[in-house]
Amino acid sequence: MEKVNEVLLKPWKFLRRTKSYKEVARALWEANPISKQILGICSTLAVTVQMKTALVMCFGLTLVVAFSSLTISLMRRVIPKNIRIMAEVIVIATLVIIADELLKAFMYETSKQLSVFVGLIITNCIVLGRTEGYALMNPPFRSFMDGLANGIGYSSVLMGVAFARELLGSGKLFGHPVIPAGVYEWGYINNGLMLLAPGAFIIIGLFVWLEQTLLSKKK
Repeated sequence: MEKVNEVLLKPWKFLRRTKSYKEVARALWEANPISKQILGICSTLAVTVQMKTALVMCFGLTLVVAFSSLTISLMRRVIPKNIRIMAEVIVIATLVIIADELLKAFMYETSKQLSVFVGLIITNCIVLGRTEGYALMNPPFRSFMDGLANGIGYSSVLMGVAFARELLGSGKLFGHPVIPAGVYEWGYINNGLMLLAPGAFIIIGLFVWLEQTLLSKKK
């Protein structure tokens, strides 16, 4: 009865004590897939020149990692240990193919821009890592939330990198010019380095530095 009263009176305090909340918060910040674990770097370099392509990639990967973790968790008691990797890859590949076909059907131009990188979600370390390292040992809801949190953590860095690269590299956001023409008349020039892979590395490095600094201050 006391526990029920605590939930009703202090829902946020109770939520922060739950294991699901701690796992989600950890994936978003303390164990971010990109800035802390340095996973998924290939797509971070390839699709962050424009925010539009980065956003589509974020949605695709987040849905794949969440539902693949859910599926593997539901099947974890019936998957033989000696073929578990094969089963995980089949589930991930199926979800990626569905996502790729939907993208081609409804956003064909964006699909062409993303090229092979949607298909390469199959080999993304984040997706396989969460199914193998978490979903096989945890219940479905918690596995789904873990996958969702890792996808959002990945997306937060990816969108941050895309924002900086598109703004500084081409003066646009989502393909629309945002820097006034008068600024260019005063001598401002777009930074072409931001449109190249080294520019993405620099932005990711700044994200890692910022996160480490904030975490060290928190401790």
